[in-house]
Amino acid sequence: MSVIVPVHNAEKTLRACLASALNQTYGPIEVIVVDDASTDRSRAIAREHPCALVERPRNGGPSAARNAGVAASAGEILFFLDSDVGLAPDAVGNAVRLLRADPGCGCVYGVYDKVPLVDDGPVEAYRILHLHSALTRGVGLTKSAIFALAAVPRRVFDDVGPFDENLRSAEDDDYSERLLAAYRIRLTDAVSGRHDDADRLVSLLAEQYRRAQLMPFAARNRMRRGALKINRMTGVLAAALTLATLPIGPAWPPLLPLPAALFVLFAVADPPLSRLVLRERGPGFLVFFTAVHFLVHVALLAGAATGWVRAAADSSFGPSGRPAARRSIDPSEG
Repeated sequence: MSVIVPVHNAEKTLRACLASALNQTYGPIEVIVVDDASTDRSRAIAREHPCALVERPRNGGPSAARNAGVAASAGEILFFLDSDVGLAPDAVGNAVRLLRADPGCGCVYGVYDKVPLVDDGPVEAYRILHLHSALTRGVGLTKSAIFALAAVPRRVFDDVGPFDENLRSAEDDDYSERLLAAYRIRLTDAVSGRHDDADRLVSLLAEQYRRAQLMPFAARNRMRRGALKINRMTGVLAAALTLATLPIGPAWPPLLPLPAALFVLFAVADPPLSRLVLRERGPGFLVFFTAVHFLVHVALLAGAATGWVRAAADSSFGPSGRPAARRSIDPSEG
């Protein structure tokens, strides 16, 4: 087993991440840290632990770092672990067990605990509960993988090929599409970890906006029957319609209640999520959660719209396998 940890400026969480990887009930394990040109103390922290360190001179993103980790590894199974995740002690062993029980399974990945790795306040609590709810409800065979805590047999990785280094986000959807051509993907709560996420609202919204720009290329995987749904389509549509109808009220006062009604529809679009938040944090936090959730949807919608424009205007934007990006231009074509 090779645990591959891509790292970029992760000094806050790296010790906890590596300690969790090195204290698994399953063994033997080699841990490979790929430092992707960090400017903080990440490399020094990695050297404090009995793991291999691959140092990249330039930042290439998570896909390039994972590929470099695979190249430096020797395990028959590759466990991809993000540097902001601390694994449960039995996570690796459970992943190995599930892969061995199903030779046709190309990837087993896990869920985030509802408790964060580092508790940094209400914004992070929002994000952790949101992801915990989506992942736990998606347990079973699925059409999409997340490689923050995921195991892939090396034979499968060799067959499917490396992560697309042209993608700094949405690489999960691209790799899922390629896996599905010949293998199954399983999401399981037997593999779990505590995650440290964005803890400032502006940072969270900026991250969601940036990631959503790859939606033109991720949408096909996200919309498959059986794919993991982080956000319910009813909520997405209600948020979009709320935004679209906001200017109508001032222009036509009888329709002033319409945006409010649509926002209420957004607020009740995901009852299991609301029940989880209410149970864990109470009604006051549910109000805060709903407001942040709406702002996140606004950022996602804005990012997706930007992405569609960029995809139409720039052939180099998106996966490296885009036909427009692959096509060579003959200067004689003018």
